Amino acid sequence: MAVTRRELITGAAAGAAGLVVGGVVGKVAGDDGGGGGSSGLSGDAGDIANARGLAADDVARAVKTFVPPGKFDEYFIFSSGGHSGQILVIGVPSMRILKVIGVFSPEPWQGYGYGADWGEENFISGTDAGKKPTSAARGPLTWGDTHHPALSETGGEYDGRYIYINDRANGRIAMVDLRDFKTKQIVDVPNLDSSHGGCFVTPNTDYVHISTMTPTLVNKTNIHSALDNYDKAFRGFSTFLKVDPDNGKMLVNESFQVELPPYTQDLADSGKLESDGWVFINSYNAEMATGGNLDGKPSIEAGASAGDYDYMHVINWRKAEEVVKAGKTSTINGMKVISLETAVEEGLLYLMPEPRSPHGIDVSPSGTYLTVGGKLDPHVTIYNINKVKAAIEAKDYEKIDPFGVPILKFDSVMEARIEVGAGPLHTQYDDKGHGYTSLFVASAVAKFSLGKPDYDGPNPFTLVDTLPVHYNIGHLCTMEGDTIKPDGKYLVALNKWSIDRFPAVGTLKPQNFQLVDLTTEKMDIITDMPIGIGEPHYVQAIRADKIKSWEVYPPGTNPVTMEPDPNAISDGNEGVTRSGNTVTVKLSITRSRFKPDIIKVNKGDKVIMHLTNIESTPDATHGFAIPRYNVNISLDAGEYTKLEFEADAPGAFAMYCTEFCSALHLEMQGWILVA
Repeated sequence: MAVTRRELITGAAAGAAGLVVGGVVGKVAGDDGGGGGSSGLSGDAGDIANARGLAADDVARAVKTFVPPGKFDEYFIFSSGGHSGQILVIGVPSMRILKVIGVFSPEPWQGYGYGADWGEENFISGTDAGKKPTSAARGPLTWGDTHHPALSETGGEYDGRYIYINDRANGRIAMVDLRDFKTKQIVDVPNLDSSHGGCFVTPNTDYVHISTMTPTLVNKTNIHSALDNYDKAFRGFSTFLKVDPDNGKMLVNESFQVELPPYTQDLADSGKLESDGWVFINSYNAEMATGGNLDGKPSIEAGASAGDYDYMHVINWRKAEEVVKAGKTSTINGMKVISLETAVEEGLLYLMPEPRSPHGIDVSPSGTYLTVGGKLDPHVTIYNINKVKAAIEAKDYEKIDPFGVPILKFDSVMEARIEVGAGPLHTQYDDKGHGYTSLFVASAVAKFSLGKPDYDGPNPFTLVDTLPVHYNIGHLCTMEGDTIKPDGKYLVALNKWSIDRFPAVGTLKPQNFQLVDLTTEKMDIITDMPIGIGEPHYVQAIRADKIKSWEVYPPGTNPVTMEPDPNAISDGNEGVTRSGNTVTVKLSITRSRFKPDIIKVNKGDKVIMHLTNIESTPDATHGFAIPRYNVNISLDAGEYTKLEFEADAPGAFAMYCTEFCSALHLEMQGWILVA
């Protein structure tokens, strides 16, 4: 049957589109699937496809990713924005950026970090002045390197309530409320200077976990010689931040840390079902290399690759909870800490040998298997949690490390090793018992089978398929692939290089997200997506229907509390009052005016403005900007916020609405007169 252009564009004939995808449009003579051949379509659709040199396979891939106007994506992926400091929200299968969430860096469109109290408080509270160099104490940190987002879970499944993300550069963690997709908290985690392996949540979001990457200097008596006494001067910290179930915020005073050896901790994951109560943290540089190549010592790169193995940290966090309740902790910089010695004595910390320079540690949906990719080993190594528990019970140790931590015997805990290709990194899972591992050096994705209970078919622990991607893949993501019930269906490859995939846009090339179809016998790339915002590292994918985002705020809602604020303004109670050198302004905002629209203050006055968007229509967003004062606030319909500033620059400043909100948008302005 012929599919008309109208049917393809509007999606009105979903059945017809399905037939196109399913193969009614087959390969034609001379079509190699790479473009340039006949599309196999007739009518207008055929003319368009043939004019663009599209082959039948190209058309099928396009239909698979096409989301018609007015229709919605089936999944959201939440991607770290790398050194943009933000989170990117992307629809699947369309691969369209839907939103950029301001997290560790100011975000102008949302007015985040430019005056509104909900953003300013995040930056201020998220900077521990005690961790900042004196020469750099220029106010709060306004940059972060986002790496690993973690969606909140209930019973090991994403619940769509909150998302957490770490700052690799500064050892911080942030929480975003998915009711309004705004950052509500940044915690500068005590005793962490950096973090790569976090974050993840435990299966019911009792805790969100974040750990050190580069170990923390804990002995500062002689810093210049600290690296010469590395084993005594440095330690790692595994942090369990207690989560308030009512609002998702992290409660530092109810949290704790487990002190770790000064290896370099990397990626981590939480146990679930069979492995519930345990967490697993990769590490590299068990050699404790410190660099010093100008002094004739090996670089960290060379020194950290000298040994035969690195070590996975295995932590019983439920037992750690009991140790904390028993008071067997010390308090360091405001955080309860279980010392390394206590962790060993109480039997809550163990090590397992793993391939050199490991990156991914990923727990299978059943919680039975732990998959590790070591960048210098062409295999994925799969451990069985039941073997791990048995080895711990039997004290089946290979040896004790220099810090007293037992190292379990590799052969006692390992279930299988599968040769997948060069440079394995990170693994995700589908709903059929398969794992998918990114191969950085090979620029490919490897698909393999697990064993029971995840996979109950022939040939367990066998390589099934390999798909080249473009190029140098880091992380990857399957739909809901970090949960006890993954969907499979699609895979997103996060490729560090794009080289020839997009037009040249200068010397800094975009990253490349590639969407892979997992429903066919062989994995198939169905679209490329350039990412020109930072360097994304990791993503998580959730079914879109799990997120219950608000369409509009109830009148006067403060985003900090998500409740109506007592200082919110309604039409009729606006005004300006003075008390000494403090001027308080109650200002309402609606199409197409500010009320009041003339504000007179004196130089040196402290100005406190209570701003409320009194609209009730979804998407009726307004801006509030004061030129030269670095104030740029965005208020969604119903939103309240507070602004404080010192009127230190005299003049006439034309405050205005930054959001094109109505036909008379340009007339939506007023004056702040500073004399």
